[in-house]
Amino acid sequence: MENTAKQYDIIIIGAGPAGISAGIYGVSRGKKVLVIEKEKIGGLIGKVSTVTHYTGIVEGETGSSFAARMKRQAEAAGVPVVYETVQSVTLRGEVKKIVTDKNIYRAAKVILANGTTPRKLGIPGEEELAGHGIGRNAAMEGLDFSGKHVYVVGGADGAVKEALYLAQFASKLTLVHFEDRLGCIPEFLAKVENTPNIEVKTGTRLWGVYGGEQIESLELKDEGTGEVVRISDPGCGIFIYAGSVPNTAAYGELKLENGYIPVNARMETEIPGVYAAGDICAKQVRQAATAVAEGAVAAIHAAM
Repeated sequence: MENTAKQYDIIIIGAGPAGISAGIYGVSRGKKVLVIEKEKIGGLIGKVSTVTHYTGIVEGETGSSFAARMKRQAEAAGVPVVYETVQSVTLRGEVKKIVTDKNIYRAAKVILANGTTPRKLGIPGEEELAGHGIGRNAAMEGLDFSGKHVYVVGGADGAVKEALYLAQFASKLTLVHFEDRLGCIPEFLAKVENTPNIEVKTGTRLWGVYGGEQIESLELKDEGTGEVVRISDPGCGIFIYAGSVPNTAAYGELKLENGYIPVNARMETEIPGVYAAGDICAKQVRQAATAVAEGAVAAIHAAM
């Protein structure tokens, strides 16, 4: 299999906004490019209910429509995408090696753009009730909770945006956040305050979820007093947005910062020929807009 390894100029791992942007810019510079994606084009943004603030989005843009347009643009640009799972990478040396569940690939340059995975709370019932009341995709599952009580865990922009979307279906929506105040932008905070069926519970953690084919009850912990209260709420929905974890487990050759990949202004890592772009990078702002820009910068320099 080693002798049949497929050769490329630039291999990009991940087909979210950063990876697709890198692919388009790499191909435009005449390079032989390959994008390797585990699931589908779009990454996490493909699963959000709405895309906001990104310059040039169409009216009513959803995560799925945004991802579909990225896919069409990549196809039109001639960016090849394979759907395979990366099993190991060798980044040091002049030629990099990527081993997937189906092939071995080699390239002079690699761009790591495989983003993050939603963080789990690690509480009772979280795994067992996934798909049985604990939702993973508000855009696809929101209608399932029409007229029911919905809980959204989290207080950052992403959590609050999904809460606002889910509130149109829910009889009541409760935002549960462990800090003393929501950490979202003023625009979203104002919308929460003007949505009558949203209740905000700050200083509170989701502590456990119980049930079988559906959620029967849940526990909430008061951060101030430590008191845990059991609430009976059969058939309710719970959506958890507790941050994310960088997908860097395969990159043991790189020094990481809190699990993220440090890069310079050219999106170069410490290893020559290895770049990173998007949410996987150590940085302050994680938005689709910054991911697209970083993908472009990484590919332009990788193509030099």
